[in-house]
Amino acid sequence: MGNATSSMAAKFAFFPPNPPSYTLLMDESSGILRISEIAHHREDVEVVKLATKKGNTIVAMYVKNNSATLTVLYSHGNAADLGQMYPIFTELSAHLGVNLMGYDYSGYGQSSGKPSEQDTYADIEAAYKCLEDKYGVKEEDTILYGQSVGSGPTLELATHLPKLRAVILHSPMLSGLRVMYPVKKTFWFDIYKNIDKIPLVKCPVLVIHGTKDEVVDISHGKKLWEFCNEKYEPLWLNGGNHCNLELFPEYLSHLVKFISAIEKLPAMQNVAESKPDSLDTSLNSTENKEKARSSIELREKPRSSTGKIEKSRASTEKRERSRRSLDRPWKSRKSTDQMDKARNSFERLGEMVRSVGLCASVDCIKPTVVSEV
Repeated sequence: MGNATSSMAAKFAFFPPNPPSYTLLMDESSGILRISEIAHHREDVEVVKLATKKGNTIVAMYVKNNSATLTVLYSHGNAADLGQMYPIFTELSAHLGVNLMGYDYSGYGQSSGKPSEQDTYADIEAAYKCLEDKYGVKEEDTILYGQSVGSGPTLELATHLPKLRAVILHSPMLSGLRVMYPVKKTFWFDIYKNIDKIPLVKCPVLVIHGTKDEVVDISHGKKLWEFCNEKYEPLWLNGGNHCNLELFPEYLSHLVKFISAIEKLPAMQNVAESKPDSLDTSLNSTENKEKARSSIELREKPRSSTGKIEKSRASTEKRERSRRSLDRPWKSRKSTDQMDKARNSFERLGEMVRSVGLCASVDCIKPTVVSEV
C-alpha cells in the first residue's frame, strides 16, 4: 500500500525542471564540485553529493556565514532546482545571517532516481545528517524551512527532532489531496499529511502565505498555523500568489525579525539558569526547552498555569522586565531605519527571484491533478 501511495504521488505531484537548470563540474586541480552555470565560484559555498537510504545520490549546497549561530535547512518548491535557487540561497544566508543548506530531491537537478513522497523524506534526512556529520550543526541550532511541496519533508523531519530550534512554512499545504478537494479526513492514499503532523511539532513555527495563492489556498496556511503548538506571528501577504512571496519587502523583514527572536532563546535560557527561582532550561531537555520558549512568549496564546508558585514578587517583576525586552517579537516596531534597511537589502533578493524566473514557475499541483482525475 505504501508503494502504491508513492507511485501515485510521483505521477501527479512532482515536476522537476526539465532539462535541469544546471550541470555539475569537478575542478581537477582542487577536487571541488561546482555548479558549472555559476560564473564565479564562491569560497563560502560548497556543493556536495549525498547518498540517501533509498539508494539515490542527491546534490546539496551549503552556504556558510561566518557570523551565523543558526543553520537553515531549506526544502524548495516543486518546479525548481538548485541552479535556480542558488542566488536566492546565497542572498538569504547573507541577509538573515545564517548558514543555509539547500538540496535537490531525488530526480531533481542532478540528483539521481525518481521523485516520490518517501524519497523526499530520505532526501531531507540525508541533508540533515550531512549538516550534523560534516558541518557539526546541532539539532538545537537548526531551523527547517519548507516551501510548498517542501513543507512535506520539512514537517516529516520536524516530528523526529524534539530539540529543533524552529520551523518556517512557506505556502504550505495541509496535504496533497486537500489541495484539490476540501476533504475533512485523511485517506490512506493521501500524501504529505501535514495537517496530522503539525500538532507533533513542539518548536516555534512561522507560517508565510499569500492571500491570492492560486495553487495552494491560503486556508491551508491558516489551518496549519491554527494547529501549531508554538505560534509565531504569521505573515499573510496581501496579493501574494504561490510563487512571488519573495518579492514582497515584508517577506524579508518578517524573516529577519523571526530569526532575531529565535537567536535570543539561548540568551534567555542562560539568564534563567543563573537565577535560583528560574526554571531549568537546559537545551538537553525537550521539556525544559518548551518552558524556555514559554518564558519569552513566542506563543501567541499563553499556556495554562502549571501551578508553580513564584518564590518572590521581586523575582517575578525582574523576569517580567526581562521578558518585555524580548517578548512579542511579532509586534511592529516603529523603526524607519530598520524598515529601510530591510527594504534596501530585499531589493537585491527580489532581483534574484526575477532573474531566475521563479515567478513563472508555479508548482502546478492543482492543474495536473485535475487532469489526472
